[in-house]
Amino acid sequence: QVQLVESGGGLVQAGGSLRLSCAASARTFSSWTMGWFRQAPGKEREFVAVINWSGSSTDYADFVEGRFTASRDNAKNTVYLQMNSLKPEDTAVYYCAATRRASYVGSRPTLYDYWGQGTQVTVSA
Repeated sequence: QVQLVESGGGLVQAGGSLRLSCAASARTFSSWTMGWFRQAPGKEREFVAVINWSGSSTDYADFVEGRFTASRDNAKNTVYLQMNSLKPEDTAVYYCAATRRASYVGSRPTLYDYWGQGTQVTVSA
């Protein structure tokens, strides 16, 4: 059974940084596209970032505005989301997700097969 476990969330002041990690249990991790999504209270889950299997291709939501960087270490079965210049509106539960569709590098949550349990990020003003 595939497990994705996020970590690294927490409370940070506006302008601060956090690095989220997502560790995967599957041996086939290195062939998966990995996505990051978030969900704020009362809002729908939204796309944040995606990184392809090799790390050579990434894409970000417009609201990221160059503040976040997705990366991965396939030797460690781990994907990261470095978040800088955090804003109070970035407060949400952040989820990592995996799709077995190696050619898909996109933002549609319905095309992701596995999800982590989420990690809370709270940015104070």
